[in-house]
Amino acid sequence: MSLQADVEDLWQRKQGGLTAVDATDEHLAVLDEFLAALEAGDVRAAEKSGGEWEVNEWVKQGILLNFGLRETVAREHGGVDYHDVLPLRETGDLGDRGTRNTPDGTTIRRGAYLGSDCIMMSPSFVNIGAYVGDGTLVDSCDTVGSCAQIGENVKLGANTLIGGVLEPVENAPVIIEDNVSLGAGCRVTSGFVVGENSVVGENTLLTPRIPVYDLVEEEVLYGELPANRRAFTRFVESSISDHDLFDGGAYKPAVVATDLETETLEATEREDALRE
Repeated sequence: MSLQADVEDLWQRKQGGLTAVDATDEHLAVLDEFLAALEAGDVRAAEKSGGEWEVNEWVKQGILLNFGLRETVAREHGGVDYHDVLPLRETGDLGDRGTRNTPDGTTIRRGAYLGSDCIMMSPSFVNIGAYVGDGTLVDSCDTVGSCAQIGENVKLGANTLIGGVLEPVENAPVIIEDNVSLGAGCRVTSGFVVGENSVVGENTLLTPRIPVYDLVEEEVLYGELPANRRAFTRFVESSISDHDLFDGGAYKPAVVATDLETETLEATEREDALRE
């Protein structure tokens, strides 16, 4: 059987009542093989096909099985005691492909993939199932959530949150495509897709519940920022703006997307100095 078939069979057994107490060495061997495939980048929670992102539900099932069929045990890492179903990821393979994670606080959970020439600054965290492409910077105080797909040469500004989407298994994770720059303090959640080559201003919240006013195509979008955009937060009038409790009116956040101007690339060029 293939790895996918093994995982799907184990998922059906779990739905039929299999628990961590019942899990055999053979079951756990399948899960170990699955985690190794995630860490090697051989399998991903989502992939682009025909210009559209498609979820690999069986991969998300495999991740959930690691929580459902393993016992929580006491562990130790770097002098810190913790309790989890999995140890942290081994990082010996990262140096061989030019990726570096600085000391005192870069945490990579098992089942996460980091490509070549990546940088993880302290403190930062990459969760199980996440995919971080070649040449990407994960800056200080960043979190890359479970199953998030980060493209190549992406700049995640300091204190950026990339949300995790693990359940339901059919839901798409957060997608950050190639050559995107997210300013410090950005939040991207709930399966939002940021198109390639876009630059997002500091402290921008990107979530399907907040509209994106695309001034290029003159349309309102939800859940996506098109490619080649410069995006930033603006506040627009709320439907409750006339309420007596809101002196001067109430406002709600929105995202404005414009043409990607040449000068907006200056911030990303500064990041290149880290690699010279």
